[in-house]
Amino acid sequence: MMDRRQILGGLAASAVTLGFSAGDASAAPSRFTIKDDQFLLDGQPLHLMAGEMHYPRIPRELWRDRLRKLKALGLNTLSTYTFWSAHEKKPGVYDFSGNLDVAAWVKMAQEEGLHVLLRPGPYACAEWDNGGYPAWFLNDPDIRPRSLDPRYMGPSGQWLKRLGQEVAHLEIDKGGPVLMTQIENEYGSYGNDLNYMRAVRDQVRAAGFSGQLYTVDGAAVIENGALPELFNGINFGTYDKAEGEFARYAKFKTKGPRMCTELWGGWFDHFGEVHSNMEISPLMESLKWMLDNRISFSFYMLHGGTSFAFDAGANFHKTHGYQPDISSYDYDAMLDEAGRVTPKYEAARELFRRYLPPERFTALPEPEKALKIERFALRETAPLSQLYPKGTSHPQPKTFEQMGQNHGLMLYRHAAKTAVSGHLKMADVRDYALVSAGQTRFGTLDRRLKETEIEVSLKAGDTLDLLIDAMGHVNYGDQIGKDQKGLIGPVTLNGKPLTGWTHQGVPLDDLSVLRFKRQRVNGPAFYRGTFETSEAGFTFLDLRGWGKGYVWVNGHNLGRYWSVGPQRAVFVPAPYLKRGVNEVVVLDLHDQGERSLAGSGSQIWDLPGLVKG
Repeated sequence: MMDRRQILGGLAASAVTLGFSAGDASAAPSRFTIKDDQFLLDGQPLHLMAGEMHYPRIPRELWRDRLRKLKALGLNTLSTYTFWSAHEKKPGVYDFSGNLDVAAWVKMAQEEGLHVLLRPGPYACAEWDNGGYPAWFLNDPDIRPRSLDPRYMGPSGQWLKRLGQEVAHLEIDKGGPVLMTQIENEYGSYGNDLNYMRAVRDQVRAAGFSGQLYTVDGAAVIENGALPELFNGINFGTYDKAEGEFARYAKFKTKGPRMCTELWGGWFDHFGEVHSNMEISPLMESLKWMLDNRISFSFYMLHGGTSFAFDAGANFHKTHGYQPDISSYDYDAMLDEAGRVTPKYEAARELFRRYLPPERFTALPEPEKALKIERFALRETAPLSQLYPKGTSHPQPKTFEQMGQNHGLMLYRHAAKTAVSGHLKMADVRDYALVSAGQTRFGTLDRRLKETEIEVSLKAGDTLDLLIDAMGHVNYGDQIGKDQKGLIGPVTLNGKPLTGWTHQGVPLDDLSVLRFKRQRVNGPAFYRGTFETSEAGFTFLDLRGWGKGYVWVNGHNLGRYWSVGPQRAVFVPAPYLKRGVNEVVVLDLHDQGERSLAGSGSQIWDLPGLVKG
């Protein structure tokens, strides 16, 4: 075997190789170039060993911990998306503060002695709501995302230009850690218009990114999306043979460095399906082959974290239909949802020790405390109706996006003029509906199960209510931009159109108006309780026995839960807890079930198969 330093020359974590010293964010500019089959940093070969992590999925207080765990594995590069939808929730209103301070995230990586691969999109995928597109931006299904449609390219270019103001100055030739900036994302799996790809490239350049650019695609579709004049990476997973994937790649490009820009060591989960687990040994086989052949790589994900609040996306399958993602982005990754080292991490570190000098393996941070929370009751309640605003009427149902709402719930109401019973049918329900009239519950409609019809019985003067819970917008495939939420019309009863609908939107962004008291509530309601902790740490709140809804701890929206599994607990990061009394609020759309919680140090997974919740 060749000497490990010869195989991976230029990998020692020294200030010379990295181009800056840890903690020195104002270091002199450093040249990153591509020559022949190598990446070069200041003229020296650089083998990129990266891990993917996403700043909005990790509380800011834990960023440094996660970056240090990335480096402790022997890696030298952080790969990170940016998410347009996180930063521009309302048109023209940008937020780069707190957990969305992407510049601070990139600078912190530099302080920890890491390079950065920046992935600004504007399309990201990443199992993120709408693939990173703001819902307000795609409020019209006629807009063609990922195309030269000016209705798309205009806002897209504006977003990239605004992002450039935050991070373009952090490219490596300007003294920052960003080695390369990605153009679009896996476009070859979506389309084949290289003129569009070049237009996105031009927008990235116009946004101030003057350094190296690159594309990523699957090797089987790389001709569709890769710009051959740029560096082109390929993505593949645990059960794909690296040697075979790069043989495919060689048919497209025979020269230049090679890199697996996303090495899928795990996978994501949909509600109602089986939790994903990937074997370790085939992943290590691909890694070893890439190390032996000096091929760069990036683990996707090194640490997934959590898709808090409404950030989880969805898939749409031609056969299976709509598949919403769970809030946990554990991803069966090297670090679990709570940031703990897994056997997969340990196996990779053991392999890397055969190739890298000892100084590459920095110390792991001290582990956080896992807290056990004894079961406690949520005794106070507040009906969801406290959040209903004054209604807006329209002849036909309008989507959330048409009503200026990106997520949450919407109540659609129709007043029956005469008594009628029969078959209620919608064009579509996106994504889950509770159907009732007064205290009479007719049932639920679940988009996963392609349910759009239900039997109802109305008296004269009854109000037919359809409360719609929006899950994630589709983030992958040809349904991107066509997944507007809500009650999709027309609506018929016994084949006759129902017109006249009142819309009452509940985005769930502000719960401050809720007034809790000890009372029995029929129908969807919020439940409130408290627990105490005497030390800092994290926990997972056990939601077995609850129905479907959302969880807040000390005002932080932790995301969705649903009795269909496979995720049975929600992660509560240590920064979201405090010593002393902690408040929990749970919205349950179902009015029967468990009304207590407990906490433990582990996520709770089950294997339910697809069931109705």
